[in-house]
Amino acid sequence: MVIEQAPLEDELGDVLEKALRLAGLSADALAARSGVSADLIHDALDYRYEDLSPAALDRLAAALGLSPAGLRELASGRYPLPVVAGLPFCLHPLRSPHGLGTANAYLVTDCRGGEGILFDTGPDPARLRRMWPAGVTRLAAVFLTHAETEHIGALAEVRRLFSPASVFAPTGAGLPGATGLSDSSRIECAGYTVETLATPGHAEAHNAYLVRAVRAPHAPPLLVGGDLLFAGSVGGGYFCPRRQREQVARVLRDLPPATVVAPGHGPLTTIAHERAHNPFASLV
Repeated sequence: MVIEQAPLEDELGDVLEKALRLAGLSADALAARSGVSADLIHDALDYRYEDLSPAALDRLAAALGLSPAGLRELASGRYPLPVVAGLPFCLHPLRSPHGLGTANAYLVTDCRGGEGILFDTGPDPARLRRMWPAGVTRLAAVFLTHAETEHIGALAEVRRLFSPASVFAPTGAGLPGATGLSDSSRIECAGYTVETLATPGHAEAHNAYLVRAVRAPHAPPLLVGGDLLFAGSVGGGYFCPRRQREQVARVLRDLPPATVVAPGHGPLTTIAHERAHNPFASLV
């Protein structure tokens, strides 16, 4: 298995901003509900949180329905990351700079090279070519989580270089030439089973994909989550905050604890780890 670490996608200010959106609150309304001054909250949203005490963080967590321990870990700059292991195939994270973090595509192979399956493409064709593992010369399929440029910008180049037999995307994504997949769809290709989880919230047409090796059905699965669940955070509920909350709760509640999470931004993590540490784990 190939693991490349990446910085966390979100700091405390990002988490508070997303939590406000999910809760349908303004910063001033949060101040009234939590007893934390509006000035401190606005400072935190601007990434200045040195004056937020542990007690104030706990009051913010209670008012927003977040896990206080996870919020304190983020505020201290010491959010932990798990040791990720046990996948029965090689996972190649293909990371491109995006803002202060990364946008991630993922290549799954059997570790001998040859053929693989690609999940998202990243934004930059030239960077994707530079990162591409030399031994992987064919693609059985491409699966897209949603139609934002940082996740599909290199799709035309992938098609040109590899002519994948199939490109799959969420039903309703409006991507020409892609086959739409809805919830609970199952595709078998190249020795893998890919199960679709329709996860609208960040975008109206958004899928996560649960990947298992046919030869190792009891090994930990891989969740390629797009902008659903991150290490220490979640994707923004820009299409529908309520549905984003529901889908985050669904994967944290229903997937096996050993599931490896490959998010659209930030580092790899696991379901068990995010249940224990993610500030949004209290949504379950």
